[in-house]
Amino acid sequence: MTRVHDIYPNDRVSLREVGLRDGLQLVKTFPSTAAKQRWVRDEYGAGVRHFEVGSFLPAKTFPQFVDVRDIVATIAALPGAHGVALALNERGVNEALASGVAEIASVVSATEEHSQANANRSRQSAIDNIKRLCELRDASAHKPLVNAAISMGLGCSIVGAVDPNEVLRLTEKLYEVGVDMVAIADTVGYAGPKQVGELTRGAVKIAGSKPVCVHLHDTRGMGIANASAALDEGARVLDGSLGGLGGCPFAPGATGNVVFEDLVFLCESKGFPTGIDLDRLVEVRAILKSEMPNEQLYGGLARAGLPRGAKAKAA
Repeated sequence: MTRVHDIYPNDRVSLREVGLRDGLQLVKTFPSTAAKQRWVRDEYGAGVRHFEVGSFLPAKTFPQFVDVRDIVATIAALPGAHGVALALNERGVNEALASGVAEIASVVSATEEHSQANANRSRQSAIDNIKRLCELRDASAHKPLVNAAISMGLGCSIVGAVDPNEVLRLTEKLYEVGVDMVAIADTVGYAGPKQVGELTRGAVKIAGSKPVCVHLHDTRGMGIANASAALDEGARVLDGSLGGLGGCPFAPGATGNVVFEDLVFLCESKGFPTGIDLDRLVEVRAILKSEMPNEQLYGGLARAGLPRGAKAKAA
């Protein structure tokens, strides 16, 4: 038995700040370890509790994640904070398990074409890898949660439209091999609210009592509208990055993840308390501006502020 319902309760929304991993995936310059630690601690002080902290990928290729173990330890020292790290092969999984990270994420492509182009493997091979990850989890001492993202789940950069029934088939297989949560990812920001809502509804039905995450990119300005549709159809875990950091190598010139601050504001406006102080959260952007002055930051809330009379934090 895992701790999935303690970490992601079914009766409330959990927002995951993925800036430290997805947000830094393509940057040319990146924050120092000390700055990342301030980033985590300041967001924690604002009420954020779920953090994607980095990847267990080769340091030579991804130097921005060489300090992932330090960030894992920083989050582990904060009461109630939960860290997630990406691992794409058994070597990475073993390193993640040794780090003690509370949750390990992996990826399956929605289309065979993208799977071969991106990872040089079939989708079935990727599912087999995740099954092995679940076996290693079960044999480990601390038994981290396992989540699997279905990348290109709402549109593929290679083939275009994606059959939602195929995404739901993959969702079912991933829960069958033992993952604690599936994340439906609009990796290149192709979808609109109707498509997101319908796919979310189907995934939630398959998941049963287990959580479903929706991971959105704001490539075409639909991120917040899509997040609203996902909430309406039962998703209770949503990803976003501070300042909308991020991007995708398959969508050149695109903006990054849905803006985390705007996502918090959306949830509060829809009656989903987050426990996050928006004024304090926006202040954390100063770290990004200082450490990565050439990176574009986005966000309506940071630009315009809270509406007059609105509370920064839910009661």
